[in-house]
Amino acid sequence: MTKVKRILLIFLGLLVVIGVLAGIKVLQIQKMIAVGKQTRQPPAVVTVAKVRREVWQRRLRTVGSLTAVQGVTVAPDLPGKIVKIIFSSGQEVRQGDLLLRLDTSTEQARLRAAQTAVTLAGINRRRAKELVRKKSMSKAELDKTDAQYMEAVAKVDEIQAIIDKKNIKAPFAGRLGIRRVNLGQVLTQGDAIVVLQQLDPVYVDFSLPQQNFADLAVGMSVQVRTDALPGKIFNGKITAVNPGVDAINRNIKVRATLANPDTVLRPGMFVRVAVMLPEKKDVLVLPATAILYAPYGDSVYVVEEKSLEEKGPEKKKGVTEKSSLVLRQQVVRTGMTRGDFITVASGLKKGQTVVTTGVFKFHNGQAVVIDNSLAPPFFQHPDVKNE
Repeated sequence: MTKVKRILLIFLGLLVVIGVLAGIKVLQIQKMIAVGKQTRQPPAVVTVAKVRREVWQRRLRTVGSLTAVQGVTVAPDLPGKIVKIIFSSGQEVRQGDLLLRLDTSTEQARLRAAQTAVTLAGINRRRAKELVRKKSMSKAELDKTDAQYMEAVAKVDEIQAIIDKKNIKAPFAGRLGIRRVNLGQVLTQGDAIVVLQQLDPVYVDFSLPQQNFADLAVGMSVQVRTDALPGKIFNGKITAVNPGVDAINRNIKVRATLANPDTVLRPGMFVRVAVMLPEKKDVLVLPATAILYAPYGDSVYVVEEKSLEEKGPEKKKGVTEKSSLVLRQQVVRTGMTRGDFITVASGLKKGQTVVTTGVFKFHNGQAVVIDNSLAPPFFQHPDVKNE
């Protein structure tokens, strides 16, 4: 056997070995593919909600601040030394309640002297009238004594007014703030004594863009919420709309009045305001977490039953009714949002079941099982848990 024949035989032998190995590998791959086709992926567990129809009232949302209907810093009109403090910090007072007394000893002495002058002027006046009646005094002298009497009375009134101004009283009913003065302190005119504010009702001041001017009217309802009192909604009405638009930010200033019988709302609080417009819309609503946002369009996963043709051999294998549910990706067009909910303008119908959580991890046609035991609650107002 020549050298060339030996090489050919070796080459043919190698080809046979390679062919056998390739055949074995192909058989293995085919077997794995067959096993994969027979293996059925277990259904995914999903939380779902029904698409429901609701009537939503259109709202204008903004933020605002609370303001006292009446609020002043109580201060003296005249200087003086504090001799008595009658009020306490945080006290409720009525209109006319005495809050503080300044030293009036000098004025009291002057008042007694002035009252004595009034008494004397009165005696002279009566004597003059008697003399005029007897024609022993001229009418001009009587007029003079009348003027002296009236001047003495006016002097008493002047001193009494000074004393009254040094007895500082509440100008209206409300709640006092923190006391800023102490006994014995000498006050000058205008020194702050205490803040007094009326807390029921309260104003809420807010602004809206000029394009909403035509929507606003006095008497419209507003809803107010604040982080300081989570879970509570306060209702009020618009009582004033500024006639002009702010030239700097092009906003309209609006004021609403809120009842505050428990005085839990305080001036200066930051609040969220919703103006309730008369327009109402019939909308389809679902949880906002059901929306799968994407650049080419938003979508949801609708849970549907497989058709009988689709079930085919699976039904013979004893597949349960729950495992026959599948997902269908549906493109939708969304609208308004309110709390945890969003409206759907197109793509869904009332009563359809959609996946509410984890939508990013599912795919079209995937088998699922429904389990709402761990489904989160959804609220139109997330900070109001009693809806």
